[in-house]
Amino acid sequence: MIRLSAISKSFPGVKALQDVSFEARAGEVHALLGENGSGKSTLTKIIGGLYQPDAGKIEYDGAVARWSRTRDASDAGIHVIYQEHVMFQDLTVAENVFISEQPLNRFGFVDYAQMERRAAEALKQLGTDIDVRRLVKTLSVAEQQMVEIAKALVGTIKVLILDEPTAVIAGREVELLFERIAMLRSRGVAVIYISHRLEEIFRIADRVTVLKDGRLVGTCPIAEVDREKLVSMMVGRKLSDYFPPKTPVRPDAPIVLEAKDVNVGSRVRNASFALRAGEIVGLSGMVGSGRTELAMAVFGGLPMSGGRVTIDGTAYERTAPMQSIRNGVGMLTEDRKAEGLMLNMNIAQNISAASLQEIASGLFLDSRRELDIAVREMDAFKVAAPGPMTKVLGLSGGNQQKVLFGRWVHACKKVLLLDEPTRGVDVGAKAEIYRLIRTLADQGLAILVISSELPEIIGLSNRVLVMRDGEIRGELLGDDIGEENIMALATHH
Repeated sequence: MIRLSAISKSFPGVKALQDVSFEARAGEVHALLGENGSGKSTLTKIIGGLYQPDAGKIEYDGAVARWSRTRDASDAGIHVIYQEHVMFQDLTVAENVFISEQPLNRFGFVDYAQMERRAAEALKQLGTDIDVRRLVKTLSVAEQQMVEIAKALVGTIKVLILDEPTAVIAGREVELLFERIAMLRSRGVAVIYISHRLEEIFRIADRVTVLKDGRLVGTCPIAEVDREKLVSMMVGRKLSDYFPPKTPVRPDAPIVLEAKDVNVGSRVRNASFALRAGEIVGLSGMVGSGRTELAMAVFGGLPMSGGRVTIDGTAYERTAPMQSIRNGVGMLTEDRKAEGLMLNMNIAQNISAASLQEIASGLFLDSRRELDIAVREMDAFKVAAPGPMTKVLGLSGGNQQKVLFGRWVHACKKVLLLDEPTRGVDVGAKAEIYRLIRTLADQGLAILVISSELPEIIGLSNRVLVMRDGEIRGELLGDDIGEENIMALATHH
């Protein structure tokens, strides 16, 4: 279908791709993997016509091809769906599906009836019945993703590139996406699939290609590799080195936080747990089981309808984030962009956000003190950035996450509640974050880790709590911490 040979691409000061060859065949799902900065995005943008290669050859449908703009690639049947959806929120579904070329009637006006009928047909092919007259801003993220794919279906589609498509969806929405991918593959579409989630790669991919530092590491059938091999190809080390060794929790380690019979409306019921200094506790369960709601209630981000939280011996039946922060409890939220970071502010401002009282000087903030704190935390967490005045918007996902760790560790010295701490970061950054979490626990922090990735829960946790239907259904210790036992508690009724 499409073959790229010896592709090279440079930007000022950066060799993004060097002699990379890649092929996607009709009717296959070809996974494209690599850490941030490996060249994945540059390669897909060349395929999609956004960039032109400095050297190399592109063959498409048996002929040499070169696109000077994205429209050329789109007209040829190549469509890219980026992680951040390019949607016009105040237009209807039908208008978004036909945003590039609206059908006209014989008088030269937009034929809305035809546009809505064809948009509905495209969505029906994807197994969804979204009302094409709805405004896109009223749709869920998963529905917007279906609209993006429908945009490709109304024209010729031969190659579909999906960039981290499950980063913002979960549960049944992921299953529906995989069903649509299987349907497109059966129709002969070549699907190029980019994801940091290796379990997805093994589930849906036929072949996998790994890039590292702008170079091709290798391409092979998915049946010929395992998780350890892929991790080694991407980061240059074994899976056994991925998670740091677990440090046993001292038997006399003090309990620094205890939740007792916490209720959050109908979403969490009578949940109780305790965290000891130096302990990493995993909180597992299916999406929607109440994990995030429980952590948010403990932090004070959601009101408790019953129960209490005790921090260092002081009990609270009602709390708030500011109260928790004063008590040494921090929470890294699941959605770092919407709930965690101030994207248009710099690193120093983001790190100091939870401890402004420390840098306050009368009615003003001590900017020198703020910069000193940021430099220290950037060094401690190895944030790769030119300096503390760098805007966080331009950082990689892994470095954005480290900025948040810097914020909470500086402000809160007792407890960290981490909700999906490695979501959307590459495998190399994940390994760094795992080492960071273990180091913080070894320094005496009590850490609660919520994660949808079972290897993460198993590799990090001294103890695992499993939720189902808003309740904590069991606790696992030592050798009992395994995927089978976790899933049994998470799914069995």
